[in-house]
Amino acid sequence: MLDKNGIAKRIAREVKDGYYVNLGIGIPTLVANFVRDDISVEFQSENGVLGMGPFPFEGEEDADIINAGKQTITTLPGASFFDSATSFGMIRGQHVDLTILGAMEVAENGDIANWKIPGKMVKGMGGAMDLVASAENIIVAMMHTNRAGESKLLKRCTLPLTGVQCVKKIVTNLAVLEVTSEGFRLLERAPGVSVETIREATEGALIVEGDIPEMQF
Repeated sequence: MLDKNGIAKRIAREVKDGYYVNLGIGIPTLVANFVRDDISVEFQSENGVLGMGPFPFEGEEDADIINAGKQTITTLPGASFFDSATSFGMIRGQHVDLTILGAMEVAENGDIANWKIPGKMVKGMGGAMDLVASAENIIVAMMHTNRAGESKLLKRCTLPLTGVQCVKKIVTNLAVLEVTSEGFRLLERAPGVSVETIREATEGALIVEGDIPEMQF
């Protein structure tokens, strides 16, 4: 079973040389810490940053350099800063190759709910709606179950949707799954996790074909 850093490390394998990547709030922000040194990647944040690096070491933070989640970040040589209109122009113009988002729920058809729990105060959806509407390649980073042990990979989302039929792949603390027209196809298991454990933790349709390998890092 993986922790949050393990999920981010596995997702980092999906990042290819030359990609422009948007990192959502939460687990996705950790992905920048695990990208291979031999590839060139531009991380974009919708608050107006292109060229984000890993998180800064303690004592080296600059409070003026933050991501969309208001966390302090580092920037790489050649990084640029711009207004939100330009940032969303990049997103809506489909200039981002990969979007990595957190989620509260994902449905077997690729619907995603990641912005609101009814009854709880939120400031708004932020950039999530633009990202899911414009991105061609969306990977979700999330825990497989909630704190009560209930599945977050569902037949249908119960929370307000952020986007419909848009998620392509999911990496959880238990598994890597691909969203297909038939449901969640199991691609990889987290180290030490059985297929049966994943099946029990998945409410939506789970497709298991042949031997399922453990994740490689």
